[in-house]
Amino acid sequence: MNPYIILTDSSCDLPQWKLEELGVHIACLTTNMEGKTYINDAEWREISPSDFYNALRAGKDAKTSAANVDDFKALMTPVLEEGKDILYIGFSSGLSGTYNAGRLAAEELAARYPDRKIRTVDSLSASLGQGLLVALTCEKRDAGATLDEAADYCEEIKLKICHWFTVDDLHFLHRGGRVSKSVAVIGSALGIKPVMYMDNEGHLTKKEVRRGRKASIRRLAEWMENTAVSRDVAYISHGDCADEAAALAKMLKEELGVGEVLINVIGPVIGSHSGPGTMALFFVGTGRE
Repeated sequence: MNPYIILTDSSCDLPQWKLEELGVHIACLTTNMEGKTYINDAEWREISPSDFYNALRAGKDAKTSAANVDDFKALMTPVLEEGKDILYIGFSSGLSGTYNAGRLAAEELAARYPDRKIRTVDSLSASLGQGLLVALTCEKRDAGATLDEAADYCEEIKLKICHWFTVDDLHFLHRGGRVSKSVAVIGSALGIKPVMYMDNEGHLTKKEVRRGRKASIRRLAEWMENTAVSRDVAYISHGDCADEAAALAKMLKEELGVGEVLINVIGPVIGSHSGPGTMALFFVGTGRE
């Protein structure tokens, strides 16, 4: 079996220590705020989470950029030169052009390196949902799976990676075109919080609403209780609301018996669109709805 590496992009929101533990390579996306571009790396070296989210709270606008074909070629070429193959697991094509850029780079390099193998998987996932998919695929790799076996497993399980989330401020969803202005204004005034999920096409979709923050967060746990096929692990990502994330993790462990809970802050690429106060829960379930 030829050695291979697993490559993903920084929208996976895995912390640096986890990326190192898994041995995963990463392509970094970028965010631009007030004319300055910040690299979305796992260590937040160019802007801290608190500074980023406080800037959003203050009304500053952030725009994001996908990785391009040349970015991926620069990452992939040295790996292929070393005689290794590549499995790329990319940010949902329903939300970003990043996966397509990685796919095009892989096609170009496959022609240039015919003795090497490159497989690409559109995760149809985001944030730690993408991160959970990557971690599970790494487990398969570590158990001895070939590149094709790992890629096939990734394709097989990706639509079972459930994404459930809520936001604290509907205005960020309005800016991203997810809800109308009237819904954002009225919902915010009434304390209405949407409960949303990632559908099978990799798009963010509203499922229901709850009155109040605590009710919307509890609803995330209820979806896991009702649809999870395993309670061994859950991932939680949040928009600079660590205390509430810790409370959700405690709820999962004490009430549902979840074993491992990984918590990390949402990176600036996704956080630019979801805003401060976003709470997201990811687990393996029967399906996405």
